[in-house]
Amino acid sequence: MPENTVTAPLAPMEPDDIAAAFAYIRALQADDIEAACAVVDGMGTEVLKMLLDVAARVFIPVTAVDEYDGEPCEHSFLAAALGRLLLELLCDGACLSGAPGIAETIIRFTENILTEDHGDVADVLRQLEAAGMKQAMEAHPVHRTTA
Repeated sequence: MPENTVTAPLAPMEPDDIAAAFAYIRALQADDIEAACAVVDGMGTEVLKMLLDVAARVFIPVTAVDEYDGEPCEHSFLAAALGRLLLELLCDGACLSGAPGIAETIIRFTENILTEDHGDVADVLRQLEAAGMKQAMEAHPVHRTTA
């Protein structure tokens, strides 16, 4: 991850990549190992890259608190550093670097940070997927031809 991940916008993912990555994450969240295996088999060799892209889109906006009352403060830098550290752990940490480890970390982050009182994690994951899909569709519009 580049040092300026917090300030640089993330490049949009491909719509198919978002759909596949979230299908895998949601299958693991639902403890549907058979479905998770089927999804990951279809993702090919790019599975880790796709999951890390999703992780960046989940962690960075939440931890990138740029300012407080118009001025950066120590908490802003701490939160941003925490988000980058979490991504580095997913990239380099032996215990978290596989597809299940990345997906489970996204699920736990969603449960503990993005939901109130450990609410409906599946619903929040669907919202995150919809936001990512919207960005992807705007960046990669489907060209339709009429006959």
